[in-house]
Amino acid sequence: MGLTFTDKDSWQRWQQSRRRLHGLKDRLSAPSPQTLRLHLWSRGPRPRLLVACDSTSPTNHHSLLAPLEAGDVDVIVATPAHLQLTLPGKGWRRLPESDQQAALAALTSVASIGDHLAVGAWAHELATSRGLVEWVVQHGVLTPFAPPPPFGARYLAWSEADASFVREGRSDLDIQVTGSAMLNAAAANPAEHISRFMTPVYLGQLHGAELSRLSMTQSTTQFWRETRALYRPHPREEDKLSRFQHRVWKRMGMEFAEGGALTTIDRPVVAAFSTGVLEAAARGVPSWVFHSQPPRWLEELWDRYELSRWGDPEPTRYREPDREPARRIGELWIEP
Repeated sequence: MGLTFTDKDSWQRWQQSRRRLHGLKDRLSAPSPQTLRLHLWSRGPRPRLLVACDSTSPTNHHSLLAPLEAGDVDVIVATPAHLQLTLPGKGWRRLPESDQQAALAALTSVASIGDHLAVGAWAHELATSRGLVEWVVQHGVLTPFAPPPPFGARYLAWSEADASFVREGRSDLDIQVTGSAMLNAAAANPAEHISRFMTPVYLGQLHGAELSRLSMTQSTTQFWRETRALYRPHPREEDKLSRFQHRVWKRMGMEFAEGGALTTIDRPVVAAFSTGVLEAAARGVPSWVFHSQPPRWLEELWDRYELSRWGDPEPTRYREPDREPARRIGELWIEP
């Protein structure tokens, strides 16, 4: 099994059909290529690499900015004009519009997490129009419904299993394995001992398009009835249906663990397929996965990431890579 979609347009149509309210909201708020306003930040005298950042999320930071933290990479970082992004190291300056065209003309490569977000799409068009090398960094757990990498991209995967998954049906991609900078950073900050016998916290995914809302609601309810787990809503569970479901669960007696970063969770972690399970496992937090009726693709995903099922005697284990992923990614970006 590999990625279901091979082009962005098909993926976007599927996603909009699965979450119509979210899709409408995203389409109304997302800038078009014609109205997208960018800030370009430059470091070093001769930037040949452009890094396209769409958000301030931890996944964005570890995938795209952590590889620049060595401080010896001449680079341009593109961000939406409204984004308040903290760039790593020193020596950054915002490029005035009068210098931007000359700076962009000197580029040889771009890097992003894909062309499914606004700045990544702009960088992809730049790479396509000028024949630049296009790097795409894996930034989370891959389901069959993940946005597909652009045609001809150089894809940096977390593992050999993920590389094989993305490569299925995509002979156009050049794929290399680097490991995950996010998971490696989590492993470098281990949690204090947490007993596996504590009441777990279940990571909500009502916002996701991969599993139906009914499926996630029933599965979450069953898990709570069996364990009295706390529920941690995903930040995107802000739509009316999700908020209504939250009220129903609270009336049933379900306790919520809201707010704070995933790194602050001090009890066992369970989810259907959230990247947070792997992040918790990397920190040494007992972590499992659960779904009451997992489809075949979900069980395949659990196997690919070696995720322990709820009820397994041993929790999920994190396998640390041989080389630091962020450094390896940065090295690949600047190789001639």
